[in-house]
Amino acid sequence: MILVDTLTDGIFAAVAAIGFGAISDPPLRAFPSIALLAAIGHALRFCLMTYLGVDIATASLFASFSIGMGSLVLGKRIYCPMTVLYIPALLPMIPGMYAYKIVFSLIMFMQNMKVPELQEKYLIDLFTNTIVTCSVIFMLAVGATIPLFLFIKRAFSMTRHEKN
Repeated sequence: MILVDTLTDGIFAAVAAIGFGAISDPPLRAFPSIALLAAIGHALRFCLMTYLGVDIATASLFASFSIGMGSLVLGKRIYCPMTVLYIPALLPMIPGMYAYKIVFSLIMFMQNMKVPELQEKYLIDLFTNTIVTCSVIFMLAVGATIPLFLFIKRAFSMTRHEKN
């Protein structure tokens, strides 16, 4: 059951990443790599959160780091910049439900101006969901760019021919 859940999560992330990748019009040779990176990253985050009890921000950091490292390796192999590969692969990991809850909490806060108990509840929900959403997005950005800074020479020479 663990394997099936993990594979399902990875497959759905790969499909979403292909859709996000199609928007930015990468070369066709990049799509399998984008799908693979998204599947690996999202499945890793799923496993860390579900089976090891890691919080979503930390799990997103590790998952995005794996996507960044994978884009470094696969980018060189298919002659494609890292950003073309890792940005669409990261997009399925944006915490949309938490972002939705931010807007919902804000609307409910405004609609309950005369009920202090409900205002307090929705204000706490607003701050909680905002912190989670912002920290996950920040961790996704940090994790994906760490390989860029660790291997800066290789990252910026991926699409250049080596001179003999």
